[in-house]
Amino acid sequence: MASISLTEVFMAIIFCFIFLHCLLFKKHHNRFLRNWPVLGMLPGLLVELYRIYDFTVEVLENTNLTFLFKGPWFSGMDMLVTVDPANIHYMLSSNFYNYTKGTDFKEVFDAFGDSILTTESEAWKNLRKASQVMINHHGFQKLSVSTTLSKLKDGLVPLLDRFAEEGTTVDLQDVFGRFMFDTTLVTVTGCDDPRSLSFEMPEVESAKALHDIGEGILYRHVKPRLLWKLQNWFGLGTEKKMKEANATFDRVCEKYISAKREEIARSKEIINKSEDILTSHLKLDATKYNLSSSIDDKFLRDTILTFILAGRDTIASVLTWFFWLLSENPNVLNKIRQEVDTNLPRRSSSRSSDYYDPTEQFKKLVYLHAALCETMRLYPPVPIERVSPVRSDELPSGHKVEANSKILILIYALGRMKAVWGEDASEFKPERWISAETGMLRHEPSFKFLAFNAGPRTCLGKKIAMLLMKAVVVEILQNFDIEVAESQIIEPGPHLILSMKHGFRVSVTKRP
Repeated sequence: MASISLTEVFMAIIFCFIFLHCLLFKKHHNRFLRNWPVLGMLPGLLVELYRIYDFTVEVLENTNLTFLFKGPWFSGMDMLVTVDPANIHYMLSSNFYNYTKGTDFKEVFDAFGDSILTTESEAWKNLRKASQVMINHHGFQKLSVSTTLSKLKDGLVPLLDRFAEEGTTVDLQDVFGRFMFDTTLVTVTGCDDPRSLSFEMPEVESAKALHDIGEGILYRHVKPRLLWKLQNWFGLGTEKKMKEANATFDRVCEKYISAKREEIARSKEIINKSEDILTSHLKLDATKYNLSSSIDDKFLRDTILTFILAGRDTIASVLTWFFWLLSENPNVLNKIRQEVDTNLPRRSSSRSSDYYDPTEQFKKLVYLHAALCETMRLYPPVPIERVSPVRSDELPSGHKVEANSKILILIYALGRMKAVWGEDASEFKPERWISAETGMLRHEPSFKFLAFNAGPRTCLGKKIAMLLMKAVVVEILQNFDIEVAESQIIEPGPHLILSMKHGFRVSVTKRP
């Protein structure tokens, strides 16, 4: 049948093999993955797929932080997996230019075209310089803060008020995803609020397209290259959905770009007060930053996609896991509330819409900052980083790596390594981020805490992201109590961004 792909046939064969093996031997998995002839370690990995994150933590704890995975023969799935801080520092910082994203990265992430996510070497360096100027521009910073505060006042708070009045449960993960989609789209494209976060909770075609693109890229990571290539050629399964999603996003972006070009053409002078990313790129002097490619519509589309995914999904992920961890640790919740009440005046949801900059006020929220960092240690929004050596090399751990081989840094597992974080690594303890002597934040090296990447690729939006997350948390904690719905399974799902597999249903109560 046309609906059955080669991938499904292949997977069926694998699972039959696994079932027969388990039936015949009735034995729990070995401590390490067994390397089978032809199939490599894939069968054992598939057996543990339902708990893949915890399984990788166990494997790396018992293999001195670095493990060589062998995939099926000729599949191109062999890779070195590591969470060794010395290896991470070496690859991402001290020997950075020998470790790129790999020759096949751009092919897997082809939806992002020639954006900063997929470029390398000098082209990447020049794009990063330009992006850094745009993100640090006062106009963009002001737009980001004002858009977030406005959306809190006119979108999130009224919505939670209604849920509190009706006594209904809500998927908080979906709420945060919609909140961040709306605010990110405005700050990236300068468009009007798409209002995906509203009482009706409508499906927005560009948001769905982004989800399908991410899903397609994820499956490319777990399938042999030949299989997803065949699906792509014949238009089957997730590859078909990904093509359709790309077409949808192209069409939507075309409208944003066209409208922005017309807006700029009508204006003899652009006022640099609040500047979105699209406007900044259209005004960009490509020669000043030695950009080899012109700022055409295709490049702008790729850039819009990259910035939206970077801003929307990552912050929504952190906020979701943060509020779940608060529900599991009421003592932490009480400390954060006490800190907020002590340092910030209670602001009514009907406050003036005049712009204000909360940056200085939020600097006082040391414990909240620590709790957000602790959340990202245990539940990093991007759970995996991949690199590939340009030339053959030897890592500090003693592992030799061939040119163009695959290396995975499992950031999720890194945050749970006892050898890195101590015997209490699995515990949620914001205090680990605060100096006992000074009461101030304690710095942890990026090769140990990799939530914002490390070295030359450190996240450009780190400061603004922390500021915006604090704004959301403060607004919710000052106005609402969040209670997690019973009888739901909380576990991470297999996504490019670490989200909850089954959503996060909560009930909301208005605080006096």
